Amino acid sequence: MNRAKPISRHLSTTAAPRKPPISTLASAKELHAHLIRTHLHKDPSSISDVLRYYALSPPYLNKARFVFNQIERPTLMVWNLMIRGLSQSEKPSEAIHMHSRMRREGLVGNNLSFIFIFKACARVSDVVSGQKAQACVVKLGFESYLYVSNALVHMYTSCGDLGCARNVFDEMRERDLVSWNSLICGYSQCNRYKEVLGLFEAMKVTENVRADAVTMVKVVLACIQLGEWEIADCMVKYVEQNHVGVDVYLGNTMIDMYGRRGLPHLAREVFDWMRERNVVSWNAMINGYAKVGNLVDSRKLFDRMPSRDVISWTSMITGYSQANQHAEAVSLFREMMAANVRPDKVTVASVLSACAHVGSLDVGEAVHEYIRKHRVKKDVYVGNALIDMYCKCGVAEKALAVFQGMDKKDSVSWTSIISGLAVNGFADSAHGFFSQMLREGIQPTHGTFVGILLACAHAGLVDEGLEYFESMEKVHGLMPEMKHYGCIVDLLSRSGKVEEAYEFMKNMPIVPDVVVWRILLGACQVHGNLALAEIVSNKLIELDPSNSGNYILSSNNYALSHRWDGVAKMRGLMDESNVQKPFGSSSIEINGALSNHLSNT
Repeated sequence: MNRAKPISRHLSTTAAPRKPPISTLASAKELHAHLIRTHLHKDPSSISDVLRYYALSPPYLNKARFVFNQIERPTLMVWNLMIRGLSQSEKPSEAIHMHSRMRREGLVGNNLSFIFIFKACARVSDVVSGQKAQACVVKLGFESYLYVSNALVHMYTSCGDLGCARNVFDEMRERDLVSWNSLICGYSQCNRYKEVLGLFEAMKVTENVRADAVTMVKVVLACIQLGEWEIADCMVKYVEQNHVGVDVYLGNTMIDMYGRRGLPHLAREVFDWMRERNVVSWNAMINGYAKVGNLVDSRKLFDRMPSRDVISWTSMITGYSQANQHAEAVSLFREMMAANVRPDKVTVASVLSACAHVGSLDVGEAVHEYIRKHRVKKDVYVGNALIDMYCKCGVAEKALAVFQGMDKKDSVSWTSIISGLAVNGFADSAHGFFSQMLREGIQPTHGTFVGILLACAHAGLVDEGLEYFESMEKVHGLMPEMKHYGCIVDLLSRSGKVEEAYEFMKNMPIVPDVVVWRILLGACQVHGNLALAEIVSNKLIELDPSNSGNYILSSNNYALSHRWDGVAKMRGLMDESNVQKPFGSSSIEINGALSNHLSNT
C-alpha cells in the first residue's frame, strides 16, 4: 500500500504573501487604527509599515513623530526610518538630533544610519556633526561600505571641504560612478575647474566606470569656464563614442558651449537632436543666435517657443538692442508687458538703452515708473541705464535726480552723469561732478575723460580741457586713446583754432582716423578756413574713398568757395568710383509707436 510522502518542511508549497507597502493616507490611518484597537501600536515590528509611510511622506512627518513617540523600545530599523524621514525633510538638522538621541539610548546605528546622517549634514552644511559621524563610522568599520563612503564624500563636497572629501575618496578601496561624480561635482561647485578635468582624465582610465550625463555636464562646464574649446570638442566626441545618454541638462550645456563660441549652427544641431527640451534649451539657442547678430533665426525660435519666461524675452530684447535694432527692442518690450511677464533688471536696462538710442522718452519714463511701482531691484546697473536714457533724451534734470537718489554709484554712474550734463549744455555742473568724483576717491576711466573733455569743448574752456588731457597720463596713468585726441581737436576747432588743431593732429602719436579728420573739416567750413578744408577733404577721400559723405563734404567746401570746377570734379570722382549716396533713416514716435522713415535728400 502506497503511503503518501510527507511534504518537506523545506519545500513549502506556498510562501506567505508579503504585504504590499502602504501607498495611501487612508490605508495608513486604517492600519494605524486597527493596531491601536488591538494594542499593537506600541510594538515596533507591527507599527513599522505605518511609520514608514508617515516618515517618508513629508506632509505627514508630524504624524510619524507621534507614532514613534508611542513605540516602546524602538528597534534600530524604527530609528532609521525616523532619521531617514527627517534627513529629507525641511529641517534635516532634526535627523542629526534624532541620531544623538538614539545614541543616548544605547544604539550606535548601522551603515544605513550613517548614510542618512551624512545626507542631513550635507543639506545643512554641518561639517562638524559630519566629522563626528565619520569618527563613529571609522570606529565601527563601516567605511568599507561603498555607499557609506560615497555619502561621506558627498557630505564634505556639499560643505565645501574638498580636502577632506579628497582624502576620503583617495582612501576608498572601491569606487563607482557615484564616487567620481560626487567629487567632480564638488570641485565644480567650488570653481576648481582644472581639477574637474584632471579627475575626469583619471576616471577615464578606471575599469568598470564610465561617465554619464551628470559627469559630462560638469566637464563641459569646466571647459566653458576655462575657455578650453579643443578639450570641449574632445568631450563631445567622448559623449558620441561612448554613447553617453544626453539628457536635457547635458544638451543645454552643450548648446551654451557652442553659443559662447559663436557657433550657433553646431548648437542648433544639438538642439534639433535633443529628444527633450525645456525653456532653458530654447533660451540658450535664442541667445546663441543673438550673440552673432543672427536675429532672424533667433526671432523664429522665439516665436515658436511653447512657453516663454523672462529670460526668453530679455535675450531677444537685448539682442535687438546690441544689434542697434532699437525700435524692435522697444516694440518687443511692449509685447512683453502685454503678456504680463515681469521684467528683471537686465530687461529694463536693455530696453532703457534702446529708448536712449531712439529718443523714446515716453517708453523710458514708463519703464522708470514700472521700476518704482513694482520695486524692480534698482541696483547700479539699472540706475546707470536710467541716467543714460534721460541724458540722451535731453532731460538732464531727471538724470540728475536718478543719480542723486542712487545708494551706490560706480565709475560708470559718474561718467554717465558727467557726459550727459556735458552734451546737454551743463558744462559747469559736469566740472563740479568731476571734481566731486575725485574728492570721493573714485578713479576716472577713459570714458570719464571723454565726458569732461566734451564739457570743455561745449563751454569753450580750451585751457581747462588741455589740462585735463595732460592729467590723464601724468596723474591718473591713463594713456589717451583716439577718442580723447578727437575731443582735443574738437575743443580747439570749436574755439576757432583750426590751424592749432591741424598741428595737434600732425603731432599725434597715433594716426588720426576719419572721425577726427571730419571734426576738423566741419570746423574749417564753419570758421571759413577753406584752404585747410580742401587739404582735409582730400585726406578724407584718400582714407575712405568708398564713403559718399566725404565727396559731398568736399563738394560743399568747393561750393562755398564758388569753385564749381571742384564741385564737378567731386561728382565725377563719385561716378568713377561707383559711390552711391545712401538713404538716410530716422525713427520717430507717433502715438507711442516707433516709425522708421527713409530719405534721400
